[in-house]
Amino acid sequence: MYRAHHPPESLTDPSQELLDALAAIYGTDAAPGLVERMGMRFHGCPADGSRLVMSMPVSGNTQSLGYLHGGASAALAETAGSVAAALQAGPHRYALGVDLSITHHRSARSGWVIAVATPLYCGHTLATHSITITDEPGQLVATARITNAIRPRRTLQEARSTA
Repeated sequence: MYRAHHPPESLTDPSQELLDALAAIYGTDAAPGLVERMGMRFHGCPADGSRLVMSMPVSGNTQSLGYLHGGASAALAETAGSVAAALQAGPHRYALGVDLSITHHRSARSGWVIAVATPLYCGHTLATHSITITDEPGQLVATARITNAIRPRRTLQEARSTA
């Protein structure tokens, strides 16, 4: 299926700092997953963690009538919110989504959609983010809220000893 190869020119490539933070959290040899299959891209996250920006092509992520699939919007929102929570939690803890709510406001048929995750609450054990998804002209496509549980990372040996 055809996918647009480049996100909108107004979006920048991710900084090396963001790439390094993602590698510290998820590892550099992680298997390709939903982010790659759906063509999601990371664009930026300021050092203060005030927002995480991602994009995703509409092409290849549509339902049978050619509109952006609501599940694709939800996957983008959950990814943006969970990664933002993981970045704020740091490399010794992980974020695990426990609640996602999304409202679809309008459809998209082409181009890219842009997700911006902003923190609403960041505590020691919970983080809640608001995510807005817009189309390239800036029209609101969807809004979402995700809550992530923040847990300490365990080593593989620790995980096996409690299983």
